Amino acid sequence: MRRAYLHFTRFPVQRRVIESPELAGRPFALVEESRGQRRVVAASTSALKAGLRPGMTVTAATALLPELRHFPYRPEEEARALLALGEALLSLGPGFQLAAPDGLWLDAGAAHLSGGEPGLCARALELCAGLGYRAHAVVASEAFTARALARYGARRVEVVAPGASARALAPLPLAALEGGLGAGFSALGLTTLGEVAALPAGAVVARGGAEGARAHALCRGEDDTPFVAAVLEEVMEERLTLEWPAESFEPLGFALKTLVDRLGARLAGRRRAAVRITFTLRLDPTGRQEVSLALARPTAAAKLLLDLARHRLESLRLENPVAEVAARVDADSEDRGLQLSLGDSPEGDAALEVVLSRLVTTLGEEALFAAGLSPVHRPEGAQGVGAFQPPASREMLLGELGRERAAPPPAGGVTRERPSRLLAEPACLDAEVAETGRLLAARVAGRRHRVTAVTGPERLGGEWWSDAPYQRDYYRVHFEGLGPAWVFRDARDGRFYLQGLFD
Repeated sequence: MRRAYLHFTRFPVQRRVIESPELAGRPFALVEESRGQRRVVAASTSALKAGLRPGMTVTAATALLPELRHFPYRPEEEARALLALGEALLSLGPGFQLAAPDGLWLDAGAAHLSGGEPGLCARALELCAGLGYRAHAVVASEAFTARALARYGARRVEVVAPGASARALAPLPLAALEGGLGAGFSALGLTTLGEVAALPAGAVVARGGAEGARAHALCRGEDDTPFVAAVLEEVMEERLTLEWPAESFEPLGFALKTLVDRLGARLAGRRRAAVRITFTLRLDPTGRQEVSLALARPTAAAKLLLDLARHRLESLRLENPVAEVAARVDADSEDRGLQLSLGDSPEGDAALEVVLSRLVTTLGEEALFAAGLSPVHRPEGAQGVGAFQPPASREMLLGELGRERAAPPPAGGVTRERPSRLLAEPACLDAEVAETGRLLAARVAGRRHRVTAVTGPERLGGEWWSDAPYQRDYYRVHFEGLGPAWVFRDARDGRFYLQGLFD
């Protein structure tokens, strides 16, 4: 199969700068404890230029650079950040495979949807750059070829044609044979993968055994490593431990941005939109605070989610400082996107979403309503309001569509157009009627409006079994200066009534 490999140079360092922008351009290192000593795992570019190297003790590193800042290296956090990045790329391919700590493979089977394999690489790098990461991308048929060229090749984007892997790998140094596979060949004076590939297979097996044969096959572009796609978590949750407990909202705000950016990217990659998010704050030394965020309209936009989260959390009064913050998507729905028309204003919609969501989080979820249809024949009772519900999933929509197709057509075989604005109760019109019974004009709110067009009638009646049956002839009437309206003539008194207005 064809697969793309994305290599993020010093991924932990990049992640740290994204989460703490004030570190950009400054010397810092990530350290972990090894054999009773804290040693450098990764360092920033400025620290490396000053002479710091991975494996150096923290004591030696700070002696070399007194202004050096150092932070704990947590492999589980790096893996979660890499996993979130992989989910963000799901819009480009059906699956991804992690290659911790600094890369991942992406199934390139859907590259034709991105303009081919070069387009897939360009799009992947663009998405990564949008999240703040720099990477190299290589597409090849073998896992080793893609990884080696992304890590040790000179090109930022490269596509290796099927069967051309050996030629592409030939200039790479022996360091590309990671895990100690290249040590034996280095002892022979070899320096490149091409030199290893040129050796006789029998001599390599006799000297290096199965391990040497494996390295020799990789250098020739032969690799049968399977692609094992990462299993997605059923519940999307992000967690971040603060370096120092936060006593104000400012340091907590940086952690919130990191969590929300990851959740937004994961939601977008899955084509999902959040409906409800729960933020959990673990306090130091003890305590726990949970805050639920209900959205007026499902969204995966990280900027909107962050704005709403700030509004919800910045007014909290906590007994202790915050040591850890987590965000969990409790409910989500399919994200079908937004189709814009000429003249639409998405900025205005976004501002309205913020206002509605803030009202919900302030006044409660019961304060938000949505319009809906009611199973009532009488038109003024056919529409109502109910509690907001997220959009139905694609499967539910298909099921409803199937039921609609199986259901018998309505009486008359035609579904009539109904106005978007119905009056709660029909309003009696002061109408001018011709001798033939045709409506000529009517007074609405004290002003006379002449009738310019009439369509109808459509006869509606029912509830004969009740104390108030109805029999009406409905017309679509266009009033001068008012627009199209839904008007009916009541068979009981012969008068005209205004039922609603069309937009």
